[in-house]
Amino acid sequence: MATANKNLSNYDKNTIPNAKDFRFGIVVSEWNDKVTEGLYSGAEAALLDCGALESNLVRWNVPGSFELIYGAKKMIETQNVDVVIVIGCVIKGETMHFEFVCEGVTQGIKDLNVQTDVPVIFCVLTDNNEQQSIDRSGGVHGNKGTEAAIAAIKMADLRKKA
Repeated sequence: MATANKNLSNYDKNTIPNAKDFRFGIVVSEWNDKVTEGLYSGAEAALLDCGALESNLVRWNVPGSFELIYGAKKMIETQNVDVVIVIGCVIKGETMHFEFVCEGVTQGIKDLNVQTDVPVIFCVLTDNNEQQSIDRSGGVHGNKGTEAAIAAIKMADLRKKA
């Protein structure tokens, strides 16, 4: 559980594999773009900081979080990526829509990780309100996009070594 006002996105670059030889796919939901663009900025900055080449970052946009699954699947099939990060944000409302979308996206990304040889990193915020999402996309709780980028580098390195 996150502690109030603690930035959980700090990383020690000396403990992260160099990302220069990896090709990264990033699929970004356009829904709640104030949040998803913040998550993308955090991911992009961390990847570049850890040695990734800008030319090895492939970004695709999809309409919403549910479409992240198909976007990631097609990216794996067509873009010769070492890892895919899916970035989305689902904010709880007054209907069951939140639960259905969160469950579907989570299971879909899990299925891609089981069915393909390319790791798919889950960077989908599932918060109760917009402020919680803002706090986790560059706010007081850091940037989950940054954390996803670090996980992506580590998983691309694991895939290469395995």
